Amino acid sequence: MTTLIYSHQACLEHDPGSYHPESPDRLRAVLTALDQDAFSRARRREAPRAEIDEVARVHLRAYIEAVLAAVPRRGHAALDADTVLSPRSGEAALRAVGAVCAAVDAVVAGDADNAFCAVRPPGHHAEADHAMGFCLFNSVAIGAQRARQLHGLERAAIIDFDVHHGNGTQAIFENNPHVFYASTHQAPLYPGTGARSETGVGNIVNVPLRPMSGSAEFRHAFNEFILPALEDFRPDFILVSAGFDAHRADPLAQLMLVEADYAWVTERLMACAARHCEGRIVSSLEGGYDLDALAASAAAHVAALMAA
Repeated sequence: MTTLIYSHQACLEHDPGSYHPESPDRLRAVLTALDQDAFSRARRREAPRAEIDEVARVHLRAYIEAVLAAVPRRGHAALDADTVLSPRSGEAALRAVGAVCAAVDAVVAGDADNAFCAVRPPGHHAEADHAMGFCLFNSVAIGAQRARQLHGLERAAIIDFDVHHGNGTQAIFENNPHVFYASTHQAPLYPGTGARSETGVGNIVNVPLRPMSGSAEFRHAFNEFILPALEDFRPDFILVSAGFDAHRADPLAQLMLVEADYAWVTERLMACAARHCEGRIVSSLEGGYDLDALAASAAAHVAALMAA
């Protein structure tokens, strides 16, 4: 399999502050892990800068302009208690979106089988008109719309295994039957959404997991609920919100997963993609706040993408 890895220096320059968990060190850890010899076959590409029109596939133009206008010349500016901007945050967010869009284009064109976007800030909490939870622009949601609107792929699926529910992605697509969204996440936990009863127009599958759940519960959630629904949806393209903060070492939650779980779920998604959409998968980094666990988990995920 040919796997592309997209990243950009600007994504290391978004700095919400020395005590903020969404640190540039997160991306450094991932990039260092992916520099190992095992990943030498993966092709590296620099993430382009997304145009405003591209971001506007899912976000209100007034919101996009307000976020970019809030980026400070120096120091920090807070959009809320958790979501903090520094002078390079706007560029980083546009590069994160650009990475996913370029990856979608490359995979649709057959230039690669799949892709991983090693970017930040994350995106799955960002709603159409609202930043929250460290997130500015919802890169994966934008990528799904690009696959549908630009490339004419009717059905896009987004699978989110971050430990926090992707409220932004769900809110953007909950009335759109052409986009499937499925999430495993810890509950109760921020942001408080993602109940089993939240099903959209039949296109949303949420499987909340209790604290201290582990591998068996996670795999059961996929085998019993998410994978059968994904098979029924028959996606033309799959995107992954790849958060690794459900790892047992992560300081922000307690779902007790290990690296093998991320390899396992990636393999299952690749098998579904092979059956329905010529193997087309694009994955983008979301959460993960223990540096060693994040690096090892991202490496397991990308290794599975390369081997599938």
